[in-house]
Amino acid sequence: MPLGHNPSRRFTSRVAGTDLWVFWNCKKHDGLSRVLDLSVGGLSVSIEKSERIAVGEKIHLNFLTPEGQIRTDAIVRHVRPERLGLRFIAIREEDRAHLTALMTRLRNLPRSKEKS
Repeated sequence: MPLGHNPSRRFTSRVAGTDLWVFWNCKKHDGLSRVLDLSVGGLSVSIEKSERIAVGEKIHLNFLTPEGQIRTDAIVRHVRPERLGLRFIAIREEDRAHLTALMTRLRNLPRSKEKS
């Protein structure tokens, strides 16, 4: 393996969720969260420190984007301070087309914003 090569366990590439929000709900919680990054296999969202969500919990997600509505079910893969990692487990075919179009748009956005 070449020096400096960092292999990823991800099966799909992720894009930043620039100004993208998702409404979500599960058994005891619901909220509106900023999408930190997104792929066709899942996403990471920001959460409040006080929200207690368990790994393995099922969450329903609802995005409203220029590409159209995207509804999906996901499972919590990891919980980190102020962040949830979710893997999609069910998505309708028409919503998958909207997700693919959304990802294409996000990938083509100019990367002019520098992190301070």
